[in-house]
Amino acid sequence: LASKSLPITAQISSFAGLTLRRRSYTTIAVAMGDDSGMDAVQRRLMFDDECILVDENDNVVGHDTKYNCHLMEKIEKENLLHRAFSVFLFNSKYELLLQQRSATKVTFPLVWTNTCCSHPLYRESELIAENTLGVRNAAQRKLLDELGIPAEHVPVDEFTPLGRMLYKAPSDGKWGEHELDYLLFMVRDVAVNPNPDEVADIKYVNQEELKELLRKADAGEEGLKLSPWFRLVVDNFLFKWWDHVQKGTLNEAIDMKTIHKLI
Repeated sequence: LASKSLPITAQISSFAGLTLRRRSYTTIAVAMGDDSGMDAVQRRLMFDDECILVDENDNVVGHDTKYNCHLMEKIEKENLLHRAFSVFLFNSKYELLLQQRSATKVTFPLVWTNTCCSHPLYRESELIAENTLGVRNAAQRKLLDELGIPAEHVPVDEFTPLGRMLYKAPSDGKWGEHELDYLLFMVRDVAVNPNPDEVADIKYVNQEELKELLRKADAGEEGLKLSPWFRLVVDNFLFKWWDHVQKGTLNEAIDMKTIHKLI
């Protein structure tokens, strides 16, 4: 790649057999000046991480910085849509592991959400389309980064991709999400050691405890908030899929052909 200290107008990248055009963006120096209050770790991730740009049919069309992909101005003007994943990790008691995002997260700080939510990056290992291996590789990587879960505790072949959804959600006016999100389930007992730069708190919940969290969030009690993507999964899929988890019939719920447009 060309140096990111220079403005880039258009750049061709060839990766995993794909030839893609990189979108233009302003210089890092200018952008960092505009966001001087951003946490150093989050700033590094915003500019170093390259998200995978896709169309509404999940075809790869390019790549851009995490920073640009989460600017609502660019999302609205350029219709930037990037690939993402959401992991739902259950223990052997079929309790779901939730995390509260750290206070330093750029989008949706301190909201409660599913186990792990992030992006496959524009790199060979995370662009592999066959059997959604690229997304599963990314999920394994981020479970270690965010929650300290060792890779051997979450083997990539034990993720069950259940479906995909497309959604858009503003965060604070400047930032937001526009994602084509892969929904991954796994049942494993794991060691958890949260990274405080990413995660403020964690908890395991059963179905009734999650319903109580939903009630509190709806009532505005205790300042409790849920991420918009998690709420979309809860309202449209989670409890029926959770029943399949408990019955051992999760494969019956798989639908990777449909992209659910929840906008």
